[in-house]
Amino acid sequence: MRNVLLVNPPLPLSFWSFNQTLAMTGKKALLPPLGLLTVAALLPPAWNLKLVDLNVRSLVEEDWRGIDLVMVTGMLVQRESLLDLIAQAKARKIPIAAGGAYPTTASQEVLDAGCDFLVKGEGETTIPQLLEALEAGQTHGVFECAEKPVLADSPLPRFDLAPLADYESMSLQTSRGCPFACEFCDIVSLFGRAQRHKTPDQVIGELEAIRRLGFRGTVFVADDNFIGNRPRAVALLTRIIEWQAKYGEPFTFITQASVNLGQDVPLIDLLTAANFSYVFVGIESPDEDVLTSAHKHQNVRNPLLQSLQAINANGLSVIGSFILGMDGETPGAGKRMQAFAEAAAVPWVMINVLRALPQTALWDRLKQEGRLHESIEESGWDALTNFTPLRPIETIFAEQLTALDGLYDPGAYLARVLRATLAMRPTRRAANPAQTTPKADPALAVARQSPGSEIMPLLYLIWRQGLVRKTRWQFWRQLVTVFRKNPSRLRRYLVLCGLGENLFSFVRHIRTQGNAEHLLQAAAVSAQANLDARPCVP
Repeated sequence: MRNVLLVNPPLPLSFWSFNQTLAMTGKKALLPPLGLLTVAALLPPAWNLKLVDLNVRSLVEEDWRGIDLVMVTGMLVQRESLLDLIAQAKARKIPIAAGGAYPTTASQEVLDAGCDFLVKGEGETTIPQLLEALEAGQTHGVFECAEKPVLADSPLPRFDLAPLADYESMSLQTSRGCPFACEFCDIVSLFGRAQRHKTPDQVIGELEAIRRLGFRGTVFVADDNFIGNRPRAVALLTRIIEWQAKYGEPFTFITQASVNLGQDVPLIDLLTAANFSYVFVGIESPDEDVLTSAHKHQNVRNPLLQSLQAINANGLSVIGSFILGMDGETPGAGKRMQAFAEAAAVPWVMINVLRALPQTALWDRLKQEGRLHESIEESGWDALTNFTPLRPIETIFAEQLTALDGLYDPGAYLARVLRATLAMRPTRRAANPAQTTPKADPALAVARQSPGSEIMPLLYLIWRQGLVRKTRWQFWRQLVTVFRKNPSRLRRYLVLCGLGENLFSFVRHIRTQGNAEHLLQAAAVSAQANLDARPCVP
């Protein structure tokens, strides 16, 4: 039997931080670390496991006491914290194993930092190798899966290890991989183009496990592309709809999907019938030649604006993401992204500056062209871009800040929320009042664990947007308009208004701190590019 400490590094400030929402609801983090919960399920049942999510609380010395093995995970944005955790474990002479996206794609750096056991790829095939090595008394090793695992063999994540009262939402995963091959995306190198799926029974089992723990609320379905295999998506949604009806719809869902969803209204209807409310879509650019150059072909096969409008009109709110700095971009790209988001009435919009990720087609191409700066290692939303773009980096950063500033002007944001809400069809219940509301079978009911109240967030929203902010009269006028014209979507409207508080706060941070940081970063990129271009002088 071993005592294992599983640690999730902190995430930097980003569009996904939701600091204002967490402050309103009293939660400490948005989502638990699903990867570590899955790894925990792959470890021997007799082992003593302790999960510490550094987004929830700090490590204390007591956490390290008596530990036989530390296991950490991390993405690129968690790089610095992950490397620091390796150093902390080594200082205490505790063996440490690292896995996840960043250790998989930047293996040598993690090994050089002192990692004892490097787990590359997916845990279902690599964790058994690690266990064999530990049983044999090995003190170090690199474990890599030769083949992608069959997800039908993936165990039920150890949701019980996460203190659910600390999290705003829960997460699960039903598939891995994406059929598309965007040049800048590392999903294909990590998980492949051939999607692999959990069975509907597995997914229902995970939903049931979360429900039995007492959680109610939002569940993030962390698939790379939920609709990548349409027949499978239809079969799974049909089961989820049945399960939701049986238990009185305990969950609402958010997921990720490609924009071709906008051409499939029957599939959108299934998603909303299963109580999916939001979908993350990679828009990337309003310029078709830029999309084509980046191999984002699925975004140019059909009119992009119409697809996004169709998704929203049929009941799914779009979370849109753009990328600045791609090859083929022309001046004013940031302004065009802002205008496109306004035309599509997408309230929640991200505009990121491109960064080349290891093991992507973009990384390989930029390296071949001599434009990649592998020595630049910063991570986070404001990370120094690690290549020389074809446009001046100062211009790209300036366009990003200007576009975000315009999009998250409170008046502009509220106006987009109103347009999106009025363009959305009424709920099924409003359209068909005779439809009965699903009610949970009393014999199957499970009491909630620390049920969250919606009263305080609503009062905070009224105070901030209805009383304090300069746009207060706009807030009240729009509220009356929604109540009169689309009352069944009033709750969605208020939720989107509330989400705006997170986005306003984040953009204020960018405005006050990001300008100076970006100028310094731009100078550093330019200097690095000049050094790379200098000839060698003996």
